[in-house]
Amino acid sequence: MAEIISGKVISAAVKERIAKEVEALKQEGTTPGLAVIIVGSDPASQVYVGSKERTCIELGMYSEKYELPETTTNEELLSLIDRLNKDDKIHGILCQLPLPRHLDEGKVIAAISPEKDVDAFHVQNVGRIMLGDYDFLPCTPAGIMEMLKYSNINPEGKHCVVIGRSNIVGKPMAMLMLHANATVTICHSRTKNLKEICKEADILVASVGKSKFVTADMVKPGAVVIDVGINRDQNGKLSGDVDYENVEPLCSAITPVPGGVGPMTIAMLMQNTLTSAKRSKIN
Repeated sequence: MAEIISGKVISAAVKERIAKEVEALKQEGTTPGLAVIIVGSDPASQVYVGSKERTCIELGMYSEKYELPETTTNEELLSLIDRLNKDDKIHGILCQLPLPRHLDEGKVIAAISPEKDVDAFHVQNVGRIMLGDYDFLPCTPAGIMEMLKYSNINPEGKHCVVIGRSNIVGKPMAMLMLHANATVTICHSRTKNLKEICKEADILVASVGKSKFVTADMVKPGAVVIDVGINRDQNGKLSGDVDYENVEPLCSAITPVPGGVGPMTIAMLMQNTLTSAKRSKIN
């Protein structure tokens, strides 16, 4: 029977610690502030943004939300980001992705000050993650590392296989595993012998975006399986990238969907905002 790595439980512990640190910082005259920008009316993005706003308030942070119409221009969005960059009340700026197609995602990410880039997408922060000298980490990979730490799973010396090479999860996940002294393999859509490579993993991280993509014959008995995916199966039921029902009996530990990695992503966003607020006092 696998250990269930509960993001709900671990994120609650992380948020409890953050709330105490926020309160201490407020006593010193600084309230961590997060500005979230959403363009358009994508339902999934609306849910994520609402959850981030609620968590901010729950932890005693200051929150600003900007809901911009689908017709917003690049100039209007960049002007808002520039204003928030200069606002001392705001320590973190997050622009919810994906953006409408007519907007330049690269320019938007580059416009956010690296000191307020709590998603850690800015090229300067990405470079610092590569070097292992960073202030912020992308929230999902950071959340996964926190889950492993909380569960006393040490990646050192283990073979970690990451399925997916996105800039948001796959690539930074591989870097963090390297920094933790794991041996890392990144698999993607062009990988040959995918099943055989996955079966060698001591820690398998699935970030594909395909429901139940990882099947039991891809998992080594005793492996730790981390499921980043949030999908709908053919019955409309929420499911991950892992065929949980058939993979779980093989594992030593596994994250569920929902209630696994998802709650950790928001918790680490709050951690990054707190970190930025602390740095603002030093600077």
